[in-house]
Amino acid sequence: MSRLPVVATLFTGFFVFGATMNAEIRVPSDDAMKAAIQKAQPEYPPMAKQMHIQGKVEVDVTIESDGTVTDVKVISGNALLTPSVVGAVKKWKFTPFTANGEPTKAIASLGFDFKN
Repeated sequence: MSRLPVVATLFTGFFVFGATMNAEIRVPSDDAMKAAIQKAQPEYPPMAKQMHIQGKVEVDVTIESDGTVTDVKVISGNALLTPSVVGAVKKWKFTPFTANGEPTKAIASLGFDFKN
């Protein structure tokens, strides 16, 4: 029985150490939009437009310390609209975000409205 707490402590220490090494910050949407220096606009998918599908697509964008987008995760939105947003946002470029004066990885939530 004495071995179980030691194993749990080792795993906890590992995850805390890993989180410290890959620090990232959460950036408010407004700040992310201001820092976007290159933005490709999502196109309204023709099929969605023809079917009069409207709505909002929300994504979480991972921005590396050099300002490039490395991941776009769909949070919500119609499946016919989301690929357009993901494809466009992967082309975006941001002014790098900083933490403690150093460039750092950041995550921001962005929303896109499609209206027909």
